[in-house]
Amino acid sequence: MEEEKVILVNQFDEQIGVMPKMEAHEKALLHRAFSVFVMNDKGETMVQQRAAHKYHSPLLWANTCCSHQRVGESNIEAGRRRLVEEMGFEVPLKEVVSFIYKAPFDNGLTEHEYDHVMIGHYNGEPNINPDEVASWKWMKPIDIKKDMEKSPEIYTAWFKIIFEKFYDHITQDSTAI
Repeated sequence: MEEEKVILVNQFDEQIGVMPKMEAHEKALLHRAFSVFVMNDKGETMVQQRAAHKYHSPLLWANTCCSHQRVGESNIEAGRRRLVEEMGFEVPLKEVVSFIYKAPFDNGLTEHEYDHVMIGHYNGEPNINPDEVASWKWMKPIDIKKDMEKSPEIYTAWFKIIFEKFYDHITQDSTAI
């Protein structure tokens, strides 16, 4: 099976190339990515614990799902595809914000991503893919914040960045879905 490729971009999110995912992470090259946040009627966010065999950030808690867009795939199409692949359900998504971050990992890989943040609304339970997700739960934002302050090491780098910088914006936009 051919390795998944990522879309290399410049600081304006303009495509400048395509590269195998691992190579892009080894070279710390800026590439397009997305993060999906699904919220329910109680104002809770669905968070997932990444599977134990993930190539970075295994067993850390993150937003509902995240990944990389494929060539020719819109941000929304990519988010909806990955939500089904990881969490086993589909909902309409809305893109609310994007930002660039760079996070090196202990294994020599670096996430350098132009991340598109999307939100959706769902009140059910997911049908998680155990190859992707170890566990999941609904959490109120105040509980996530308290837990991140107490145990930051159990959360992914991008989730901490998004939560700190953009969560108020995300939750305000969630009412417009």
